[in-house]
Amino acid sequence: MSATETAARAGDEALCPYRLVLEHVTSRWGVLILIELLDHPHRFSELRRAVGRYGRTVSEKMLAQTLQTLERDGIVHRDAKPVIPPRVDYSLTPLGREAAEQVRALALWTEERMEKVRTARGAYDAAKRALDVVGEDSAA
Repeated sequence: MSATETAARAGDEALCPYRLVLEHVTSRWGVLILIELLDHPHRFSELRRAVGRYGRTVSEKMLAQTLQTLERDGIVHRDAKPVIPPRVDYSLTPLGREAAEQVRALALWTEERMEKVRTARGAYDAAKRALDVVGEDSAA
């Protein structure tokens, strides 16, 4: 991270500290990581595979950055064991468990309501197409 980015982030934290935490927890990878860690601790590669089951592959770099951010926020605990080869497990802190349960509830709600969302999208798109056709006709 550049000095400019670091300064901008510090400024953001000072102005609205909860917004950044919300962004971290609800980010593309943050949500999936939290949901996966609700079940049990994971090693890095195990967590990467688990997150990939949702249809998107997270890069090692993005997973490491997201875990580091969540660890800094006190949401994820990193347990590095001094063995060879090194073993690192990631788990939720009590604060992280609270956040993960909220995120999972939202994910379940989304899944349960997806048909209503599809219906709303279809109605919106149809109405938009009708307005576009009317607009084209009146312009001609």
